Amino acid sequence: MQHDTIVVGGGFAGLAAATYLARARRSVHVLDTGKPRNRFATASHGFLGQDGKDPAQILAVAREQLRAYPTVRITEAEASKAHARDDDFSVHLASGEQLEARTLILAFGLRDTLPAIPGVEERWGKTVLHCPYCHGFEFSDRPLGVLYRTEMSIHQALLIAEWGPTTLFLNGAHLHAEGAEVLARRGVSVEPEPVARLEGNGAALSAVRLKDERSREIEALYISPQSRLSSSLAEQLGVEISEEPLGSLIRTDANKMTSVKRVYAAGDIARAPHSVSWAVADGVTAGTSVHRALVFG
Repeated sequence: MQHDTIVVGGGFAGLAAATYLARARRSVHVLDTGKPRNRFATASHGFLGQDGKDPAQILAVAREQLRAYPTVRITEAEASKAHARDDDFSVHLASGEQLEARTLILAFGLRDTLPAIPGVEERWGKTVLHCPYCHGFEFSDRPLGVLYRTEMSIHQALLIAEWGPTTLFLNGAHLHAEGAEVLARRGVSVEPEPVARLEGNGAALSAVRLKDERSREIEALYISPQSRLSSSLAEQLGVEISEEPLGSLIRTDANKMTSVKRVYAAGDIARAPHSVSWAVADGVTAGTSVHRALVFG
């Protein structure tokens, strides 16, 4: 069976794209590994009408509603290979099954590489955070930290200071005079000593322990992890990928079409910055763009 579209990824972008195609009565097959990027977070904020809800529950409801459309199929499977043929695309599943579609939407998300500091991984998405708009309000006026990774961490610290007293942990990196000056004007303190570990009960964060055994009190630590595409399908299909300061990014036009005709990309893999709201919006753009391409050729 040839589908109109195969959507690789059943997160917020993928489900939004599939929903709009389903409402256009097009045959859609969604492939989902069940590992969305924000699965470590217990609450999603800033998404209209869903503020504070568990993102896993939001996705579960979205999948249930999508399954109600007769032209939709959702399969919990990993797409391991994909290639273009004369007039369509072939997608191979890890199970060995092969699917065909006239168009593809890539929405498989990113994989974050966290710094190798004890205490970071188990707190990721809870008290070790990435987006202040998604989680900053909940830590308002508490001692906050930013872990330095690149020059962009200076800008991040200046922004985080909007939510509370902030310390930039250089973790042994060098800070140039201009950066030190602008941070001082903003009231951001700077800690040059390398970080040894994070401390606190369970997922809570109470302090950063430094290599010299000093301790700095904080309740939330913001980091900008290095992010990579969580699937090799984009490379297999030959779409244009750029390496940005925060990681890999699939290049798309305003319609979310990649450099390869009839292959679209949506969500965190095709935009920066990231949020649930942006992922849904880009999924809608991809879904409606694919429908127009199917109609008008």
